[in-house]
Amino acid sequence: MRYAMAIDTKKCVGCSDCVVACQTENDVPIGYCRDWIVEITDGTYPQLETEIRSERCNHCDNAPCVRCCPTGASHYEAGGIVTVTHNKCIGCGACIVSCPYDARYSHPEGYVDKCTFCLHRIKKGQQPACVEVCPTKCMYFGDLDDPNSDVSNVLKKRKHKTLIPEAGTKPHVYYLI
Repeated sequence: MRYAMAIDTKKCVGCSDCVVACQTENDVPIGYCRDWIVEITDGTYPQLETEIRSERCNHCDNAPCVRCCPTGASHYEAGGIVTVTHNKCIGCGACIVSCPYDARYSHPEGYVDKCTFCLHRIKKGQQPACVEVCPTKCMYFGDLDDPNSDVSNVLKKRKHKTLIPEAGTKPHVYYLI
């Protein structure tokens, strides 16, 4: 089992419903977030292209945040989900610095926090909160090892990319292009 997410950059409108759902579902303090919206414009006028995408922890197979954590608070859960055990985290920030995706933040209570793909919901057979609320249905989630999962099906049919592939992290968030 290897959980992954795919986000359709042609369908995302940048509404931030995913961000609000995550903050609400995971009791994220005001002023902080586990996911966010990015808008990138490339080209030279008048030949411009804009990509809107929802970003978060990439739940990498080769996660530098897990390797550098001195206490083992950052670790892999079943399905390759990278999580932080809050009461083991000393808040040193090594994982924050090591993440090429800027996907972690220092929680006001002294530990590091990040996206967990809503592991508590997955364990109940539910989708992550961000996927469930997306009004354009641009987010796909599931098990990469299941050829019939939503994420496997969409990755077979569509051209896609990952962010910063040269970092060698082997991320599990894919962007459909």
